[in-house]
Amino acid sequence: MDWNFHLLSYGIHLKMNNKPPYKSLTSFFKERFGTRVQKISLHLNFTCPNKDGSKGRGGCYYCNNDGFVPSYCHPALPVKKQMEEGILFHKKRYRRAIKYLAYFQAYTNTYDSVEKLEKIYKEALEIDNVVGISISTRPDCVSKEHIDLFKQISKNYFVMLEIGVESLRNETLQLTNRGHTVKDSLETLKLLHENQLFTVIHYILGLPGETQETLLEDIKLLNQLPFDAIKLHHLQILKNTVFEKWYKKNPSIFNLFDLPEYINFISRYLCFLHPEKYIDRLASEVPPRVLIAPQWGLIRYDEIARKIEQYMLKNNLFQGKFYNTFFTTNCMV
Repeated sequence: MDWNFHLLSYGIHLKMNNKPPYKSLTSFFKERFGTRVQKISLHLNFTCPNKDGSKGRGGCYYCNNDGFVPSYCHPALPVKKQMEEGILFHKKRYRRAIKYLAYFQAYTNTYDSVEKLEKIYKEALEIDNVVGISISTRPDCVSKEHIDLFKQISKNYFVMLEIGVESLRNETLQLTNRGHTVKDSLETLKLLHENQLFTVIHYILGLPGETQETLLEDIKLLNQLPFDAIKLHHLQILKNTVFEKWYKKNPSIFNLFDLPEYINFISRYLCFLHPEKYIDRLASEVPPRVLIAPQWGLIRYDEIARKIEQYMLKNNLFQGKFYNTFFTTNCMV
């Protein structure tokens, strides 16, 4: 493929059709299902191998699940009831008929027996207008048995795996108490790709020890990984985390983005990202009650995304514009 011609044509297409300057996952769902598809978050009281002692204690040093689990999630309720309440919440919010994904979000949602997981997943899929499931998990918690279950479900429903890659540097994963390696991520992504399962990777921008320069350098490897979409988060310091303790003791450990800086950086970042990958998110969003830093003011994710889009369009930037810079680079872990 002539990537230069392809990207030039893509940039012109965006401008002429008033499209976002990146491939949004929302557009994928609209093309596949013909309408908006809304995730309904579920909280099933799973745990993680670096919380229960299997690999460590205390969990990831940046993690506080209260920061991203919606207010309508009540882990004491059965799956069906959680789904029904979540659907009602979004119907009131959007006031139009949409289809839904059951989003198993909190902690590690494959960290249990396949028999129990199958029952839980299928209970969520029995709800009207639920077209599939999205399962958030770790790269070291996906087995062949899990893959077989996902493939079975995918015969009748859409299945999306969200894998917490977070960083492509082993020293960063160790520093943040992730409990897995880059090799674990590569092997799991390869396995999911070989089994034709739609995969989203979670990736954090700005972890300690990583800079804007190293993040751009790591795109060389990122662009070679077999995934379908990426969810990008800027690092946030949340209450009741190890990072909160570090930040209060020595904030210089962290190179947190302010809002204008992040808009500039993420706009350039997307220019080097593979043009065929879908973008699930561009930034983090947590309730103000759990956020320590950075303080961007009371601003919602939709506003952040809109500011990024406006900046990119104003400066003639779009996803993959400089992809060819890294296209032929061979990277080793």
